[in-house]
Amino acid sequence: MAETRKTKVLIIGSGPAGYTAGVYASRAMLDPILVQGIEPGGQLTTTTEVENWPGDTEVQGPDLMVRMEAHAKAMGCEIIGDIISSVDFSKRPFVCQSDSGTEYVADAIILATGARAKWLGLPSEEKFKGFGVSACATCDGFFYRGQEIVVIGGGNTAVEEALFLTNFASKVTLIHRRDELRAEAILQDRLHKNPKIEPLWFHQLEEVIGTENPNSVEGVKVRNVKTDEITEIPCKGVFVAIGHAPANELVADTLETHMGGYVVTKPDSTETSIPGVFAAGDLTDHKYRQAVTSAGMGCMAALEAERFLAADEG
Repeated sequence: MAETRKTKVLIIGSGPAGYTAGVYASRAMLDPILVQGIEPGGQLTTTTEVENWPGDTEVQGPDLMVRMEAHAKAMGCEIIGDIISSVDFSKRPFVCQSDSGTEYVADAIILATGARAKWLGLPSEEKFKGFGVSACATCDGFFYRGQEIVVIGGGNTAVEEALFLTNFASKVTLIHRRDELRAEAILQDRLHKNPKIEPLWFHQLEEVIGTENPNSVEGVKVRNVKTDEITEIPCKGVFVAIGHAPANELVADTLETHMGGYVVTKPDSTETSIPGVFAAGDLTDHKYRQAVTSAGMGCMAALEAERFLAADEG
């Protein structure tokens, strides 16, 4: 028989926003339950050096998330390795179903599901995904020691991936549709100074090519966006780094969204379009998308949930 768990505050997601909400909700004596989701720790678990977390000149992303989880637990937050598969916000208390079969019933909910990597949507990209095509350099870069690889993109994600991959690859070609990067100046400076990285401007990926049985990448076909000329570049790995999209599948049909799917919150607040449901971190933040701002929003969400519940009881 399926178990039913009741809590004042259910936190869905386990990145900086979720764990910080867990710390603050626990300190408010709300006995929160945090359900970690499909990627415990969020995007920082697939990042190496984090240089902009206050108090740490440099810290490994996975280590930071282990510390955050331990902090939330130490405060009294119950952390469960489960995945919420559906939510019912039609009445309070809210009811959430999970993959494990457990039903979670909560008076307030903090959504901190974060974001995940975007893909180009090419058939050849899908075909070789996991067989030479990746969206995570820290997960898969190790497999390309001494090989030539390409990175697709022009923002912070792409430049960070390219720089990291030079630890393994003999050459990294950065393919970008324009002739200038959107990445932070310090990252651009590092990229241009790295002899292993060669930018290829005004090009976009047309096709990943390779062998079958087993699938293996042998190169890419790229198109010059000005002349339409197709060039073939030999490589063993393709890393797609074109940004992230909010992981809003649970709530896209029930909460107000904008800017490509980000959950709308009230000005200077984490309140969503449904009273008692709060959203924090990359699920709602289309502007900053930083670990420190996500943590700040997790704090805000817990404090607002506390006030909401206190007013409700009063």
